[in-house]
Amino acid sequence: MTESKETNGLKQGTLNILNGIGLGVIAALVPAAILGQLMKALLGVAPAFAQTVINITTFTQSLLAAMAGFCAAYLFQMNMIQMCSVAAAAMIGSGAVIFKNGLIMVAGTGDVINIGLTITLAILLIKLIGNKLGSYTTILLPIIVLVVGGGIGLLVLPYVKTVTTFIGMIVMAFTKLQPLLMGVLIGMSFAAMIVSPISSVGIAVAIGLTGVASGAANLGITGAAYTLGIMSYSVNGMGTTLAHFIGTPKIQMANMLEKPKLFVPVLLSSALSGLLAAIFNLQGTPNSAGFGFSGLIGPLAAYAKMTPGWGSIILLTVLYVVYPVALGFFMRWLFIDRLSFAQAEDLRLEV
Repeated sequence: MTESKETNGLKQGTLNILNGIGLGVIAALVPAAILGQLMKALLGVAPAFAQTVINITTFTQSLLAAMAGFCAAYLFQMNMIQMCSVAAAAMIGSGAVIFKNGLIMVAGTGDVINIGLTITLAILLIKLIGNKLGSYTTILLPIIVLVVGGGIGLLVLPYVKTVTTFIGMIVMAFTKLQPLLMGVLIGMSFAAMIVSPISSVGIAVAIGLTGVASGAANLGITGAAYTLGIMSYSVNGMGTTLAHFIGTPKIQMANMLEKPKLFVPVLLSSALSGLLAAIFNLQGTPNSAGFGFSGLIGPLAAYAKMTPGWGSIILLTVLYVVYPVALGFFMRWLFIDRLSFAQAEDLRLEV
């Protein structure tokens, strides 16, 4: 019984940290991902306003670690002092804060893997300390968590960044050697992540997913989102159906984990979508990968890498709307109407 409780506690704790990082990534990166290209287009029309928005959203990206730490601590139901302590330690361990020649600079988002490690250390410290500090908790807890948790995070940062960079290099190398195969595998992998507790955006940022790999991740998620929405439209209604791809297909996570057979049509859709991304050389950035169609982040990032014009707009409309809609209806016909492999009821959402 005790072992089972410990296992469940470890599982829930891991999910809390992963979900906290995922929420932090979304809060920090979405404003720049959505507004970035729009503001760049407005620089010639309203330069002062556009540049101000770009500066604001760029700086917000550097707060990723603090937001992730705060969200993770919140999911652990910590109090305000504890949440602030975790956020501060995560910021120090992220690598986004640079100390040089007596100056303190903020640049980039930091290393997401090291952010997760630092958050974990900070939370473990808080759990270990508990109420042992008594009335001195408010004073001493932030100091201990910041210096010990943040300090260890800062100490291991160079080694973690080396591993992170190496993983990203391997993924990109295989993408160049076998783009079609990697397009399929990346599309499937990110589709599986988007309907699981794992943050697809967090993983993409962590390994620096870029180029065709980023495009395959986005199109794979898009294919999965449309498939889930269309397969379930008869039981979920129009609003919930649209939420699958305008919002996120993660709303189906509970149904997917309860009925693993639903992964079959999802992974098939994402594999075909990832393949198309490789064929059409659809690209993206680490900050855009993992969003799919949501917020138009995937299409906007892809368009920024393409030759401007109606040809590119039509291609993106086909890849992100026409094709996934047709694919979704095909999957519904094949797996529900033809094979009776699944039922629309399997994907019902209580909202």
